[in-house]
Amino acid sequence: MRRNKFNFREFFSLINQLHPQYTKLIVGILLGFVSTGANLFVPQLAQKLINDFRHISLTLAVLTVIIFIAGLITSAFSGVLLGIFGENVVAKLRKKLWQKLLKMPVKYFDNVKTGEISSRLVNDTSQVKELLASTFPNAMTSILQFVGALVIMMAMDWRMTLLMFIAVPLIMLVMMPVMNLSRKIGRVRQDELAKFASDSTDVLGEVRLVKSSNGEEHELAKGSQRIDNLYGIGTKEALINSVTQPITNMLMMLMFLIVLGYGAIRVMNGQITMGALVSFLMYLFQIFGPVIVISQLFTNMAKTSGATERIQQMLSEPEEFDEDKLEKDIETEPLKFEHVDFAYEAGKPILKDINFTTKPNAVVAFAGPSGGGKSTIFSLIERFYQPTAGKILIGDENIEKLDLAKWREQIGLVSQDAAVMPGTIRDNLTYGLHRTVDDKELWRALKMAYADVFVNKMADKLETEIGERGIKLSGGQRQRIAIARAFLRDPKILMLDEATASLDAESEAMVQKALGDLMQGRTTLVIAHRLSTIVDADKIYFIENGTISGAGTHQELLQTTPLYAQYVHDQFK
Repeated sequence: MRRNKFNFREFFSLINQLHPQYTKLIVGILLGFVSTGANLFVPQLAQKLINDFRHISLTLAVLTVIIFIAGLITSAFSGVLLGIFGENVVAKLRKKLWQKLLKMPVKYFDNVKTGEISSRLVNDTSQVKELLASTFPNAMTSILQFVGALVIMMAMDWRMTLLMFIAVPLIMLVMMPVMNLSRKIGRVRQDELAKFASDSTDVLGEVRLVKSSNGEEHELAKGSQRIDNLYGIGTKEALINSVTQPITNMLMMLMFLIVLGYGAIRVMNGQITMGALVSFLMYLFQIFGPVIVISQLFTNMAKTSGATERIQQMLSEPEEFDEDKLEKDIETEPLKFEHVDFAYEAGKPILKDINFTTKPNAVVAFAGPSGGGKSTIFSLIERFYQPTAGKILIGDENIEKLDLAKWREQIGLVSQDAAVMPGTIRDNLTYGLHRTVDDKELWRALKMAYADVFVNKMADKLETEIGERGIKLSGGQRQRIAIARAFLRDPKILMLDEATASLDAESEAMVQKALGDLMQGRTTLVIAHRLSTIVDADKIYFIENGTISGAGTHQELLQTTPLYAQYVHDQFK
């Protein structure tokens, strides 16, 4: 259930985590107070100038101009300091969120859309900055201006002030329902924008699937619905704004005319001077601004309340990286699964009582029908997820007790989709390496992966941009770049997840050669449908429905596991 009230403690708890430059905020607000003080003093000087119009004092006129200009300058400096303060806060907040996102476990991203996360990272942080660096300071100076103007007006003429004092609450009372509605719509609009950003990111990220599947009409309908929702919300917002502005202006003008009329009568009766009336009206105008600013404060607070809530939820999510864990060289250690169970969702098991041991430098294959849980085993080894029961050991040590970064440094994964990052070939080869790699070593890795020929033919060679998701490379080329990256990492455990499944015959042959070289001298775990890979493996585990139903060499399984024999017959006939 959503909260409707702004939580100051939660908001400033979030801000204090960032260690902001409060000095700039305080100085900016103080300069705002000085500027407000100058603005409050100007009408008093204007009163004297008007009353002594026939004998204007040059000194008084110059002083009025100086104070007016000084007010503008201090206001400008205040705005600059507050702006810098706000940008500093939002930069720190975005860095904190970005760091948090990169440390979150994979399961978090299974449940939250990437586009929605991006919207929170950009829009919600901007909303926090707007409230802290702009709306709050403006509200504080506006309150000072309102109270200061009111006190001076009371001292000048309590009767006209009382008249105005009755009118302002009446105006606020009339406008309150409209402002409440505006706050609610503002919050709904922000949520709808996040959903639209999320959907559009998902669709554009898979634009080739959309086009190859003739999905344009379907996505157009979905996108149009989102846009129509935003249009409906925007229409309501525009309607409220269009009503609010004229009503506010009309009520303010009505109040001004009443005060002006009453003041004119008092001037004609000799009860106040013309200068006092003009000065009083100047203060009246100074009161209008703060009323609007303070009403905006409540609207922005409502919007920021939701943004703060969502940011705090994100920051409170558990991280996968733990400090002060053990470091262990795993090169000569066996990998063991002991009674491992796993489920992505409670009550829906994916793996059930998995037990196996891999000897160092052996090739272990996992075979079985799709959906049996083979790739999930790899995800557990990478520690993308934690087992729901049982344990995974390297030697006699539970892998959960090992430093995660050091553990992953010793593992190399080459998957079917050959994941690459936007950037150059060089960027992708060295991605994640914490050492300097020269061109000679890069070309050697490319040669070992049978990728040096096609890279050398490219105009920019190592500096060639491969595009988003490596779209400028073929599937086989992407796969060989991924293998070259694995050579550079020199992993102790190599995991191959159907690395040749989606390639044509020529690419598959080259990739298979590269993988054969890469597998030398290291423990290799393979998920493959390729018969030669399975036949050559030191041990094969046949997995179906989340359990190991057979284990042994190819020949042993053919004799002892009828399901394996049938699988081989079906897959490779």
